Amino acid sequence: MVQVGDIIPSFNFPYVPYSEELENHAVCGVPTKLNTGSWKGKVVVLVGIPGTFTPGYHTTHLPPYIAKVKEFKAKGADIIAFVVSNDPFVMSAWGCVLGAKGDILFLSDPNVEFGSKLGLSLDLSALRLGLRDGRFAIVIDDLKVKYIGYDLHDLKEFTADAVLTSF
Repeated sequence: MVQVGDIIPSFNFPYVPYSEELENHAVCGVPTKLNTGSWKGKVVVLVGIPGTFTPGYHTTHLPPYIAKVKEFKAKGADIIAFVVSNDPFVMSAWGCVLGAKGDILFLSDPNVEFGSKLGLSLDLSALRLGLRDGRFAIVIDDLKVKYIGYDLHDLKEFTADAVLTSF
């Protein structure tokens, strides 16, 4: 599993960049790729979860990150991103529903390649959900892991407040 001090691996996340046209739900956007190499020299808060539109993450866990974007930026975060093992269109729709309006990147890891590279995947096959990204929060500074919270059953280390105190 990735540890503090490790360098984040190179990876191309598929995602749909936010645009105002997405708000009316008449368009889906065009997927592009974002490479982790573009994070060189930046501070990134990367939050991973197993799935979108799930009760705990959708209503409880992720909205505080959106509400505290300005606090993260004031502490030095250049980028805040959510990564989930869903396709880029679902991720884009989720960002619109959550009202993130481009303040947060909604990145796709549909085959759980990135989560697996980090050792942060979660096998939910017993629930018929397959391999998923695990629950984690990572602060990355110039491609190096500065903070990581990961646990299968305890969300305390992944809350927006816990991550804010890591700065």
